[in-house]
Amino acid sequence: MPCSVRFTIQAAQPAAHLFDITLRIERPDPAGQILSLPAWIPGSYMIREFAKNIVSLSAKAGARHLAVVKQDKHTWVLPAGLDEPVTVNYTVYAWDLSVRTAHLDQTHGFFNGTSVFLKVHGCEAQPHFVDIRPPRGLKDAGWRVATSLPEATGEAGAAERYGFGLYRAGDYDELIDHPVEMGTFSLAEFDACGVPHAVAITGRHDCDMTRLVGDLKPICEAQIRLFGEPAPMDRYVFLTMAVGDGYGGLEHRASTALLCSRNDLPYAGMDEATEGYRQFLGLCSHEYFHTWNVKRIKPAAFVPYDLTQEGYTRLLWAFEGFTSYYDDLMLVRSGRITEKDYLALLSKTITQVHKGSGRRKQSVAESSFEAWTKYYRQDENSPNAIVSYYTKGSLVALLLDLRLRADSKGARSLDDLMRGLWQRHGLTGVGVDEDGIFALAAELGGPALGRWLRDLVEGTDELPLEAGLKRLGLTLTWEAPNSNPSLGVRTTAEGDAVKLANVYDGGAARAAGLSAGDVLIALDGIRITSANLDKLLARRLAGETVRVHAFRRDELMEFEVELQAAPVDTAKLAFAERSSGQAKALRGAWLATVA
Repeated sequence: MPCSVRFTIQAAQPAAHLFDITLRIERPDPAGQILSLPAWIPGSYMIREFAKNIVSLSAKAGARHLAVVKQDKHTWVLPAGLDEPVTVNYTVYAWDLSVRTAHLDQTHGFFNGTSVFLKVHGCEAQPHFVDIRPPRGLKDAGWRVATSLPEATGEAGAAERYGFGLYRAGDYDELIDHPVEMGTFSLAEFDACGVPHAVAITGRHDCDMTRLVGDLKPICEAQIRLFGEPAPMDRYVFLTMAVGDGYGGLEHRASTALLCSRNDLPYAGMDEATEGYRQFLGLCSHEYFHTWNVKRIKPAAFVPYDLTQEGYTRLLWAFEGFTSYYDDLMLVRSGRITEKDYLALLSKTITQVHKGSGRRKQSVAESSFEAWTKYYRQDENSPNAIVSYYTKGSLVALLLDLRLRADSKGARSLDDLMRGLWQRHGLTGVGVDEDGIFALAAELGGPALGRWLRDLVEGTDELPLEAGLKRLGLTLTWEAPNSNPSLGVRTTAEGDAVKLANVYDGGAARAAGLSAGDVLIALDGIRITSANLDKLLARRLAGETVRVHAFRRDELMEFEVELQAAPVDTAKLAFAERSSGQAKALRGAWLATVA
């Protein structure tokens, strides 16, 4: 007979950040039921050891207490020979205010299933039920529930939309792919191509929900139409936590969890979109695009996910990089930003890639494969050692799109490649092989295009941006960010003190022997503060040698630093003053508003 798995979860001690969870297994494995918690969450490629947050765990069969053996860091085994239902009770500590795990206090509760729901081995493919209960001790708090997890319609105690009660997932993978927000959130709803969507914002904010919905709707519709109707979900929810300073997002099959600064949200009376609001819309667009690209079009290495250990693929440049390309592109195609705004955003991405010398040492294929150990575990030397598969991957997507358009005189584009991936992989569930993107590019543009794309992805040469952009009537120029001589560092302020966060290859500080972590004290005998460093440098010339005192740990050190000219590494894109009619037509189709 099939398994029956039912969870109950309650914010039992909000002030102590503790969820109480009960798991009932009707027919445990007589050989000894195995239970485990994932070690990572899809979309965030780092082993996070969620089991470390389980404070206590016990099990019963009827009134009889059972011995539970912990097999490894995230696996438990119940005794063999059980022939009656088992109840497992455990408590999870939830105090990570991020989109990846779980967070609970007196104001709200949030969790991803990977942090709270044990996998019952042998029952993964069976339906799972979850009874989400109101918080204990906050009876009159007015909390509601926002999630894309379907209500268990027809079952006793089934939840109503936005209410506490019983929810249902078709299997364990679905269960852990619908995060849950509970609290006194603001709520707005809209339809996109006939699909119900909702936005729930938790945290103090003054968001103009009407403005936000008015901007999200055309972004979502543009993406649905890109891949083709109908959309792959019955309903979609943007779960948003507004804080003083924060940024992040994590995709799920029918929702996204977002973290943003409350100042990035639109406010009543706002005329033009602020830079922060454009960034927030770009984040929403990015996570929404993942509904197709990575949640359903997946690398073969993720079919199925093995959440007990790292899942290696060299394709994150396509799944994250291509998504990063389309996130801002969809803002201009949906009419949310101007073409000038889009060029400014694209210029910023080019600048980010160009500033890191790691781009000359690590390919985006290598960056993808090493995400587990390098991209998600960055240190002070990372800009000198790695490249981002997000940003450089998005520029690879840009170049591929522009070349497909130019070579075919507008007959083909990256949109066609994405639709091909959707038809062959997203709709079928077949994973994309490691060479699959190259093969599809070759089908669209010929074998030479496939080889060219492979060179971009697996090589470390500079990307041919100027030539690619020129074919669509765009110019790329480079500027220095300012006229001050450069130390070749990135600094952080600790009160008035200036600390070196990164020391860049080839820079003045590196040549002089300064290191990340050093605290700058004085320049030519004048105290350095976070307020005056730029002013001190502005009074010097490139080529001058200055005396810098700094603390390394608790030891005072002195360095002779020969200042360098400010690096010419800031990109600026513009429409060429003179462009051919074909270039203008290609550019118009590339940025065209989606009807």
